[in-house]
Amino acid sequence: MTHHMLKPVRSFFVALTMTGAAFVAVSPLQPAAAQVKGLPDFTELVEQVGPSVVNIRTLEKVAARSPHGGMGDEDMLEFFRRFGLPMPNLPRQAPRQNRPQQEEEQPRGVGSGFILTADGFIMTNAHVVDGADEVLVTLTDKREFKAKIIGTDKRSDVAVVKIEVNGLPAVKIGDVSRLRVGEWVMAIGSPFGLENSVTAGIVSAKQRDTGDYLPFIQTDVAINPGNSGGPLINMRGEVVGINSQIYSRSGGFMGISFAIPMDEAVRVSDQLRSSGRVSRGRIGVQIEQVSKEIAESLGLGKPTGAMVRAVEPGLPADKAGIEAGDIITRFDGKAIEKSSDLPRMIGGTKPGTKSAITVFRRGTYKDLSITVAEVEADKPVVKASGRDEKAKASGAGQAIGLVVSELSDAQKKELKIKGGVRVEGAVDAAARAGLREGDVILSLGNAEVSSVKDFEAALAKHDKSKTLPVLVRRADLVQWVLIKPSR
Repeated sequence: MTHHMLKPVRSFFVALTMTGAAFVAVSPLQPAAAQVKGLPDFTELVEQVGPSVVNIRTLEKVAARSPHGGMGDEDMLEFFRRFGLPMPNLPRQAPRQNRPQQEEEQPRGVGSGFILTADGFIMTNAHVVDGADEVLVTLTDKREFKAKIIGTDKRSDVAVVKIEVNGLPAVKIGDVSRLRVGEWVMAIGSPFGLENSVTAGIVSAKQRDTGDYLPFIQTDVAINPGNSGGPLINMRGEVVGINSQIYSRSGGFMGISFAIPMDEAVRVSDQLRSSGRVSRGRIGVQIEQVSKEIAESLGLGKPTGAMVRAVEPGLPADKAGIEAGDIITRFDGKAIEKSSDLPRMIGGTKPGTKSAITVFRRGTYKDLSITVAEVEADKPVVKASGRDEKAKASGAGQAIGLVVSELSDAQKKELKIKGGVRVEGAVDAAARAGLREGDVILSLGNAEVSSVKDFEAALAKHDKSKTLPVLVRRADLVQWVLIKPSR
């Protein structure tokens, strides 16, 4: 039996050195900042929630092995011939290709789960049951049931399975918004197959972005392979998360574990129970984080929002009038603090919903209306063509190391843009900023560039002692590039 069900987070390494540490001496005359309280007692919580936690074993069908240590008869005879050993007397069998393929079920992994409803709906991680041919659920009273997979959602790593039994002890769902950093929490699960193991710790952080779709709850509760899918429980006996991932360099617990917030998990499980799948919203943009330098140079202030690098034609963002280079600052009345907030907000919006969206464009905020859609496949974006030999170059940008030219109507049509100028050469400050031949400049600072004339006018107004933000399109994406003044 293997116990590899826990999904490790991408590893990263942090070195602590004596030179990087700081020590603060505290005067013995200073009063204590806080009184030390007694440690919590988890015994009542275990008695309360323990019966709602289940062990999940999965099986998969594999080709039955030969009784000869996994070698077929032909393989066995070839082995004896090759090493000059006496040939064994094997019973005559049909040729391999004509034999019926035998299958046997073998253990695939061990995980955990918890009872959502008294009539047998159970929540766990998608990676616990994904690919399993059979799912077996064991209750704390040792009863075992075959479970049906109702639905899985790999993006959130949430799954719902069902066993045919009534009168089960369901968990209480907690309010994640009330969860505080430093609060005591407890986990129950089957680490390494050891059923009903209880571990405890504190909430280390909330809204932890590990690059996945959901913002995780970080804890220091001991979580190991087999804990996946088990509940994270607060001191009120309520489930606030699903233990899902760990940070590890060894595969085992290293003091950092992550849980899926229950508010997000419940939204997913409701859709899985009603339709077997999760429907998410999408507006058709590619985004990136807004840096501090970009925010300051554009007059945005602090680095918030999501910078639009590309808009897919024909999708909601395009229809709403969102442009590449816009910074989306609010969606449906909620502020976008970091770029990863946007896909989470839109993904949690039901397709067909009409929402308000605010963008920061060329120094001003614009309120737009957008109808969220569900898109199954991405549409390809046409790439820029080569240089138009008839284009006339301008030397106005040579002070910053740029030579640009007009875009032809054919190029604008191919790129699906209204204007811009093409970079014919980049040296000095422009080259150091990363600009190169073939780039298309769409804006200088907050001034839109539709032609070489616009480019020259915007450059003439710019204070040469300050950093110049340039909105650049390269292939099918846009980005802000900062040209810093020469010193």
